[in-house]
Amino acid sequence: MNSYGHLFKITLYGESHQDAIGAVLDGLPAGTKIDEELIKSDLEKRKPKQIGTTTRKEDDKVRITSGVFNGYATGSPIHIMIENRNVISKDYQHLKTHPRPGHADFVSQVKYKGFQDYRGGGRFSGRLTAALVAAGSIAKMAIPFKIKHELVQVGSLKDMSRLDEYLLEVIEKGESVGGIIKITVSDMIVGMGEPFFNKLDSELAQLLFSVPAVKGVEFGLGFSGVEYFGSQFNDVLLDNKGITKTNHAGGMTGGISNGNDLTINVFVKPTSSIKKKQDTLNLETNKVEPLEINGRHDAAIVRRVGIVLENMVAIGLLNQYLMYKTYQ
Repeated sequence: MNSYGHLFKITLYGESHQDAIGAVLDGLPAGTKIDEELIKSDLEKRKPKQIGTTTRKEDDKVRITSGVFNGYATGSPIHIMIENRNVISKDYQHLKTHPRPGHADFVSQVKYKGFQDYRGGGRFSGRLTAALVAAGSIAKMAIPFKIKHELVQVGSLKDMSRLDEYLLEVIEKGESVGGIIKITVSDMIVGMGEPFFNKLDSELAQLLFSVPAVKGVEFGLGFSGVEYFGSQFNDVLLDNKGITKTNHAGGMTGGISNGNDLTINVFVKPTSSIKKKQDTLNLETNKVEPLEINGRHDAAIVRRVGIVLENMVAIGLLNQYLMYKTYQ
């Protein structure tokens, strides 16, 4: 579906090459101060300005058409809209019959019986994450937590000081690469999360996996914890505020926040659209044929997606925080 949330709900709309994308936010507490500079700042972090990012440039100017008055949330639904201005739709015509490997071209063609807007990836495009960033910025304004993200690995590279050099080599090959982003949430409280189906980690995982290209989410040690004994993995309590000697669980116990920092690692896969030709099925001829992809695409979308993931976490935290406050 196109909506998420319980006490704080977001409905996402739009496609990559339609007139606009945006979201409707419902449940933001009345009186929340709306910081439009924070929205602009977060959207700036998502813009393609570095080596390995797309040449598609959009202003990403947010219009808030309802729910805000005199700089504060009124308590009614907030509508945010971002226009799509820099589109080149002709680059995508052939992908309707010759779908990209790794992309949603084929499954959307089957699921929506050919009625989907395939231009620029349509509903499955990373373009929609601009609206998610804006929505997450607003969510940050109503939670008491601090969230940050860090790019820790791109492809086989872990030394981020060499990132530009590494990506130039990737681009020269006509390839793309994925990466890992670490998200940390500090100033946490004890008690957020509702077992079984609204656990804090399961809710955050759902939101993070909703971001295009995300293929893995780990909390705390994640899969590397397989090498630990229970006595090593267990986070020993140090005080009655929930602070522990280690934080292998990533700030959550039994799906409920335990007062330590939330730590999340997110794997973002290589971009599907690459310059390198690939042999793949042509639905029109029913033969495997070389596919050449034109258009403007990121060689390393992971360079831009950190703020998207950060703000998706903010959306999930606000929903859970409001639920937590109902019991206080």
